[in-house]
Amino acid sequence: MARRRSKKVFRSPKLARRQARKRRSRISERRKKEFMWRGYTMEQLLELPLYPPEDDIEAPCIATLMPSRAKRSLSRGLSLECYKLLERIRSNDGKTVKTHCRGMYILPEMVGTTVGIHNGKDFVRVDIVPEMIGHALGEFAHTRKSVTHTGPGVGATRSSQHVALK
Repeated sequence: MARRRSKKVFRSPKLARRQARKRRSRISERRKKEFMWRGYTMEQLLELPLYPPEDDIEAPCIATLMPSRAKRSLSRGLSLECYKLLERIRSNDGKTVKTHCRGMYILPEMVGTTVGIHNGKDFVRVDIVPEMIGHALGEFAHTRKSVTHTGPGVGATRSSQHVALK
């Protein structure tokens, strides 16, 4: 029996890209990228103090790494309700910590906890992840809903009041 020579099949560039993507997706072991924030790993961030020590103002701390708005707020010190919230988060045993303190900035030690943030009506549960560091809690619990209008009801306009006799 004679072997038939296989004819070279023309592949479009789109098909070639799709097949290459399929081959890459078969790689089972993917290296997970380590989280970095401002050049620090999560372990290094947890070791840093919130404020610089009195004797060394130039020492790295969380307050100096924050964005400018948060840095200014933290330089004035935490308010009493924000400090109490931080203490409750530190002593948390896995439950949701509810708060009205929407202006509190997310610190590295808050990562991994669940916070119930008040939006004016109820508490919105938010799981704190590392990408949220430096943002205010209120950014993740919206206070306004988007308005979705439906069509006009019966009798809303003059034309909708007309009913055909047939």
